[in-house]
Amino acid sequence: MTSRWWLCDKLDDQPELTYQCTLVVLFLGSKRLWGLQVCDLPPIPPALADKAACRVGCFVTSRKKDGTVFQANLLAGKKILITGGATGLGKSMGKRFLELGASLCICGRREEVLAEAADELRKATGGKVTTFPCDVRKNELVEAMIEKFWQDGPIDVLVNNAAGNFLCRTEELSIGAFEAVIGIVLMGTLHTTMACGKRWLKEGRKATVLNITTTYAEKGSPYVVPSSVAKAGVLNMTRSLAVEWGKRGIRFNAIAPGPVPTEGAFSRLMPVKSLEDMAKKRNPLKRFGTHAELADLAAFLVSDYSGYINGEQIVMDGGEQLQGSSEFNHLGDLLTEEQWQAMKPKKK
Repeated sequence: MTSRWWLCDKLDDQPELTYQCTLVVLFLGSKRLWGLQVCDLPPIPPALADKAACRVGCFVTSRKKDGTVFQANLLAGKKILITGGATGLGKSMGKRFLELGASLCICGRREEVLAEAADELRKATGGKVTTFPCDVRKNELVEAMIEKFWQDGPIDVLVNNAAGNFLCRTEELSIGAFEAVIGIVLMGTLHTTMACGKRWLKEGRKATVLNITTTYAEKGSPYVVPSSVAKAGVLNMTRSLAVEWGKRGIRFNAIAPGPVPTEGAFSRLMPVKSLEDMAKKRNPLKRFGTHAELADLAAFLVSDYSGYINGEQIVMDGGEQLQGSSEFNHLGDLLTEEQWQAMKPKKK
């Protein structure tokens, strides 16, 4: 990042950069008329600088559009475990953590996917990535994983990201479907949290847990009932342990993302394009969230700079909840019988 004085008519010459104005000064000839401290402003319109008698100078900080707002060593020295870290949002968070100096541990059920993700992340960031194939529904596998990761130093941050979900009318779900989703989301989160938590408490270590919940964790939602039940449990555990373990140096927070496109999971929840279009229209910002936005929020919440935030669920949905209730409430009146049948989870 660089900072310097610019005349406003020069700012548009750098299209690859965005700008943060920290001081704006108005000149009449060579005389300074006023100065004002501001922040996060777009460049002053070049039209202002075209006036012969009036010139505007900005002290601006520029950065690449695909960069990050954080200092490069924000997470230096932290060892972070992300469950479900080989794909989707988990991989995006992992990449950002590595870019900010952390070392990364990721787990997932498919060993080949883990290996590919780890190789990709190492090449992209030059950071350290360790993997362990694990089904978080099975406590004995989670214990073995945490023990393995702990051998070369304790985990500092746990991100419970592994999840499962699908759209379906509740009466058509088998008990096995409930067990699968609740097993991954709620029990998986419980298994990893307890495995790490017991070690942290025994060793007297400070640590941070970040749980990925949903915007319907508090109010519930039709057509995604297994996920709604499980995420509600995760949110409750987040708040409960924030109080119980907070006094012993372990913070708990959660992020509740609105729609953020990912491969696989997103397509199962929005299997037809009309649903995507409708979701965008319902959102006050008229768009979906991005991986970078989620990754940056996660980076802040696991960093020491968020040290006084504990027991909170941060909603990142563009205002969708304020626009209406659950994002899936409207589906009962929208989808045809054929569409419901097409979306039914396949029996394994």
